[in-house]
Amino acid sequence: MRRPDNTPDHKSAAIADYGLLGDCQGSALSSRDGSVDWWCPPRFDAPSVFGRLLDPDAGHWTIRPTGTYTATRRYLPGTMVLETEFDCDNGTVLLTDALALGLGEQGHEIGHNSPHMLLRRVEVTRGTVELAVDLAPRPEYGLITPHFTQTATGWGIRGGADRLTLTAGLNLTAVDGSLGGTYRLEEGDAAVFALRHHGVTAAAQPAADGAAELDNTIAAWRSWSDMHQSYRGAYREQVHRSALVLQALTYSPTGAVVAAPTTSLPEEPGSTANWDYRYGWLRDGSLTLKALWVAACPDEAQDFFDWITTSAGVLRGGHLSIMFGVGGEHDLTERELDHLAGYAGSRPVRVGNDAWDQKQLDVLGEVFECAWILRDQLGEFPSETREFLIAVADRAAQTWRENDSGIWEGREGTRDYVTSKLMCWVALDRALKLADRLGAAQKMPEWERERDRIHAAILDQGWDSTVNAFTGAFGSDHLDAGVLLMPIMAFLPPEDSRILATLEAMERELATGNLIQRWTGSDDEGAFIICSYWLASGWAMAGQPERARRIFDEVTGYANDLGLLSEEIDIKSGALIGNFPQGLSHIGLINAAWAITQSEDAQAAQA
Repeated sequence: MRRPDNTPDHKSAAIADYGLLGDCQGSALSSRDGSVDWWCPPRFDAPSVFGRLLDPDAGHWTIRPTGTYTATRRYLPGTMVLETEFDCDNGTVLLTDALALGLGEQGHEIGHNSPHMLLRRVEVTRGTVELAVDLAPRPEYGLITPHFTQTATGWGIRGGADRLTLTAGLNLTAVDGSLGGTYRLEEGDAAVFALRHHGVTAAAQPAADGAAELDNTIAAWRSWSDMHQSYRGAYREQVHRSALVLQALTYSPTGAVVAAPTTSLPEEPGSTANWDYRYGWLRDGSLTLKALWVAACPDEAQDFFDWITTSAGVLRGGHLSIMFGVGGEHDLTERELDHLAGYAGSRPVRVGNDAWDQKQLDVLGEVFECAWILRDQLGEFPSETREFLIAVADRAAQTWRENDSGIWEGREGTRDYVTSKLMCWVALDRALKLADRLGAAQKMPEWERERDRIHAAILDQGWDSTVNAFTGAFGSDHLDAGVLLMPIMAFLPPEDSRILATLEAMERELATGNLIQRWTGSDDEGAFIICSYWLASGWAMAGQPERARRIFDEVTGYANDLGLLSEEIDIKSGALIGNFPQGLSHIGLINAAWAITQSEDAQAAQA
């Protein structure tokens, strides 16, 4: 499959051309041109069945008109069900795509019994349309060309460890490893396809009623939205869409939230910075919880906290892993898929992520900030949770002076990162506030002593008077946008002169317009979207919501037509780059919108 020059025959679609489909266990990406180029059933980190996102021969499912057309699309309100309208010279056809949710699932329960089924419906609403269908599954990241067997209700598809059954609304033909054909449809004609994934040992399932499954899925998503989307603050539409994205990135059986549903979409096209993001990061934990609390419901937030404490288990040698698989797995050892050409030729393609074994001290603070946010809802901590949290606080007290890899997971070595020290301070500060509920009064003198030492060390060694800002590491004059977490974590008041000076320095040194890069000297990478939202939050908290809105409006304006954001923005072209859609970017959007809302409400109250 790999070509000697690594140049794919199929031109990779722009990241922004994709829409996300989700069933709260796995995900798919469908392009503006009606091609599902990514699907990894039955869960986010499973091998792909459709992988054309990463190689032209790794599988896809295309449904589109044969002639010229104009495509427009939207999510059906309150859902993650995608509708694409193809307007052709002689007619118009609607394509509706979804990953099915379990029959009868409502509200909090959506995703617990998802059938791992991809649904596609075509309806001609005007004139006559000639439609091409090309279904080419390539299981196990494109390694396998499956066998097709026609059945009374459709097709059976077998290859490797994957079994698929297709209920088809049109009479497809098997040719050269694909199912498809060309069909002339008239106004009023409709066809529904249901492609279901099974394990090798799964019992036979009755033929799917695709139309009923689609109606159920729409109703299930809307029941979740009706129950959860009570947010009425600034940027309501964007916050509601981001909340739906976060729910789609949630693995409902455990409550884990993946960073993104994709792997190896490059941080810079053609680069080797291609990582697998289909896991849950503790680094994102407290920010995720705040976003869920604001835009969704505390129940989802508590599920996420339960996943954190259950997955972490007993600290291994005093070490807290920074990330886990959605089922709580610890070993996420990385490997390269050499047979794949990579997105737009960007290789290597990686599955797994070796950052799982890095030492990142910031996760200690993330865990405690989660507990602090949920303090009123969690009630009395179970004994195992108390023991775990006490061990986390002790770890922060004992190790905050150590070097680590930092929140950006650099693989070039360890340093005294200011953000890591900051989050150790958070761990001890929240531990002290929760000490009574932890039954840890005897620990308080040590925790308080080390908390205050961290605070003093950051003020002394993290501040650089030459750049008039907090910097990325002790003894460095390089800026790092991670320190924008200082006001968010209440390390200093947001109106403190040093915080204001740091916000100014970030705009002066790291910004192009209102797009913020992560650190000094990062000219070869894009703007990291969460950093712009952190900056917006900082200005809002400092009582300058109009300044925050300017930043918010610019960065949010780079979202695609469906409101989806990637990890980064290419500063030169404005293109979305990196794994997509990126949960952390949508988390940043929600939290910045809430900060702006609170700031404007405070100003109105004082008027």
